[in-house]
Amino acid sequence: MRALIEKAWENRDLLKETEVQETLEALIKDLDEGKIRVAEPTKDGWKVNEWVKKGVILYFPIKKMETIEVGPFEFHDKIPLKKNYKELGIRVVPHAIARYGAYISRDVVMMPSYINIGAYVDRGTMVDTWATVGSCAQIGKDVHLSGGVGIGGVLEPIQAAPVIIEDGAFIGSRCIVVEGVRIEKEAVLGANVVLTMSTKIIDVSSDEPITYKGVIPARSVVIPGTYTKQFPAGEFQVPCALIIGKRKESTNKKTSLNDALREYNVAV
Repeated sequence: MRALIEKAWENRDLLKETEVQETLEALIKDLDEGKIRVAEPTKDGWKVNEWVKKGVILYFPIKKMETIEVGPFEFHDKIPLKKNYKELGIRVVPHAIARYGAYISRDVVMMPSYINIGAYVDRGTMVDTWATVGSCAQIGKDVHLSGGVGIGGVLEPIQAAPVIIEDGAFIGSRCIVVEGVRIEKEAVLGANVVLTMSTKIIDVSSDEPITYKGVIPARSVVIPGTYTKQFPAGEFQVPCALIIGKRKESTNKKTSLNDALREYNVAV
C-alpha cells in the first residue's frame, strides 16, 4: 500500500488507475477503523507516517462531489459522513458530524462538534459543544475538549506533525491548539490558551522561568499570559502561555479535572 501511494504521489497520472484508487479507498477505510494512524506513539516519542498523509491528500482528487441528504439537511461534499455510531459504541448528539476516515473509539461522546478526516480520537474522550478536531489530529484516551476548542488540522506540508493531545489532558473552553503542538499526558489548559509552534510557553512555577516551544510538559497547569517585546514602534505585550504549576494526585480522575484549575483560581 505504501509503495503504491508513494508512486502515485510522484506521478499523479497514476490516480486514473483502478489499482491506485482501490488502494486509496483501502487506506481511508483503515484510517476510519483505526488500523492505520497518521501519527503513532513509539518508545522514542511520536512518529509521523508521512505516506499516510499523502494518501489522504490523494484521496480527494479521486472522489467526486455528491449530494448527501440527512433528513431535512443537505450537504455537498466529496467525503461521506461517518456512520454506524451505535455499533461502534459512540454517543453522538445532534448536530455532531464526523467525516468518514476519522477514527473514533468506543465511549467517545460527541456533543455538537466536528471531527475531520484522518483524525484519531481515543476511548473515553469528550468532544464538547462546538469543538473542532482538525484533519489528522491525534487525541488520546479520556481527554476533555471543552466547548469551542479548536484543534488544528494538518495535511501539508507532508513533513509537518499533527496536533497531539495525549491521554488524560483537559483543554479548557475556547482554547486553540495548532501547528503540531503537543500536549503531554494529563496537562490542563485554562480557558482561552492559544498555542502555536511560535508561542512562548513559560514555566513560572519556580524561582527561574523555563521556556518551551511546541510542547506542554505532562501534568502542567497552563493559563494565557503576556510578555513584553520590543518593536520598532516601542514595547508591546505579546501573548504567551504560562505554566503555573502541576496537577496534584487528587486531580487524577477525569471527573475532577476542573479542580486542577480551581486550585490555582483559573477559569475553566
